[in-house]
Amino acid sequence: MLALRKLSARPGPPSLADIPVPIPGAGEARIAVTAAGLCGTDLHILDGDYPSRAPVTLGHEVAGVVDSVGPGVDEAWIGALVATETAYSTCRTCRWCRTGKPMLCAERRSIGSMVDGGFASYLVVPAVNLHRIPDWVGEHAAALGEPLACVCNAMLDPNAVNPGDRAVIVGAGAIGMLACQVARAAGARVLLLGTETDIDRLALASSLGFEVCRIQRPEDRARLDEEARGREIDVVIECSGNDRGIATALGALRPQGRLIQMGLISGDTAIPFGETVVRELEVRAAIGGSPAAWLRVERMLAARLVDPRPLVTQVLPLREWQLAFERFERREGIKTLLDPRLP
Repeated sequence: MLALRKLSARPGPPSLADIPVPIPGAGEARIAVTAAGLCGTDLHILDGDYPSRAPVTLGHEVAGVVDSVGPGVDEAWIGALVATETAYSTCRTCRWCRTGKPMLCAERRSIGSMVDGGFASYLVVPAVNLHRIPDWVGEHAAALGEPLACVCNAMLDPNAVNPGDRAVIVGAGAIGMLACQVARAAGARVLLLGTETDIDRLALASSLGFEVCRIQRPEDRARLDEEARGREIDVVIECSGNDRGIATALGALRPQGRLIQMGLISGDTAIPFGETVVRELEVRAAIGGSPAAWLRVERMLAARLVDPRPLVTQVLPLREWQLAFERFERREGIKTLLDPRLP
């Protein structure tokens, strides 16, 4: 089968390669991939800013249909539309594994970086990592189950958004848009911040019923500053990962407000961290999705509290990966997906 792989430990672009179709072993299931999403982490892997073990097939935001299971796995999984957790293996004995936080295990190996991921026709994962996705979501949008689990892990485990809160989301990409939906489902009043390059994204958010702010527009900035002066902003979810976004987030919060850092930061950063002391701010972060967060994903999708379908703006065949990466880096649309079934 054709797969998009990082072939070298050195920074550089991926390459298409022909590799064997994987066979599920004991306790494993094979997914016939219907969609795999491009993520900023994929770019960090290619740049060498995020650990990986080459050669490896990229792609960790994966959805598909279970087509085969190994010994010891219930055959009722066959035919199910699923998304998968990313931690392929952990030690299972450290404090993090034993308390439900396997993404923090020092021995964690994740799909798409340490073991083969979903930019291919088939993917094998432990069956315990599978999560059923309701049919209404669809075989493409189901790939947003993984980023939704990341959002739920950051915002709801433990809960950092309360009914009636004023919640500001910084960054209008897929994570930011999902954070808007989760915050609204938690009962918060939501404001999404974006830049001039996010006009189309903010328009989509507005059509979904969210209040939006183009931070470079004087009238929008004045409105945000007024809320900040009035100490009205309870929680900020920072999804951009850049210095300006983080500084904006810290500056907007009320005293004893909560900053949730979701945007992945590359290298050193220069932010006014002293503000956390002066205003007694609470700062937390999260990486990936915990098992508890994945259960929230299942329940939120079952109740239709979150709808990932409007966030899918591009679905391309695996052979057009270069175009997909170019569009992703140009911030075109919300979520770019690769479907290995397309010619």
